[in-house]
Amino acid sequence: MSDHSQSNSVFGRIVNEIEETAIAVILGLMLLITFINVLLRYGFNTGLIWGLEITSFLFAWLVLFGVSYAVKVTANLGVDAVTNMLPPGARRVLALIAAAVFIAYSALVLKGAWDYWANFANLPQTTGRWFPTGFEEMKRTSYRGWYEVVDIPMPDWLRWLEPLMNEGEEYEKIPRFIPYFILPFGMALLLFRVLQASWRILTGRAKSLIVSHEAEDAVEGVAHMNRES
Repeated sequence: MSDHSQSNSVFGRIVNEIEETAIAVILGLMLLITFINVLLRYGFNTGLIWGLEITSFLFAWLVLFGVSYAVKVTANLGVDAVTNMLPPGARRVLALIAAAVFIAYSALVLKGAWDYWANFANLPQTTGRWFPTGFEEMKRTSYRGWYEVVDIPMPDWLRWLEPLMNEGEEYEKIPRFIPYFILPFGMALLLFRVLQASWRILTGRAKSLIVSHEAEDAVEGVAHMNRES
């Protein structure tokens, strides 16, 4: 992991801890639930009805956390064969253009993620076709907090959500806005990481968004092994 990919600010350290802890916990939970389900299925001819659904949600969380984490550790791949033939000034200009496009893309996806999640969280969607210009006026008939998942039962320690999100009615399954929360949260993390990467280019601490060269690293590794042998 490169040193320039780390943020020394308090907020940056907090985000680092959230990402790394979440990825570790999600991987552990996926492994544990899958192992228990296989054991129950082949050992006792039963299983966790909600096991497949919760594992699918956890995998989605893992992917979306991984998107921002890959930008942080500069593990994103790309093709720079053409840009490497250009002089340093031109390469920097193209890198800044690519960063600006990446920022616009991340902001656009964040808007879409918020609008989709808000539909299930009793929150207003944004106005504007491409980028948010405000928030829509919410009407009681547009609340969707009662939407539930298919199999995952509602735990008792989350019952406090019922008067807030479901007008006091009991949830049989967990509401969809809980697992879907990763959409705006994950895209907000991505935007934050892209802004960090773009700032590194702007301040001269990085040359481009492309840092990982998987093929070159593999060739170098094989050559190093051959030299040792």
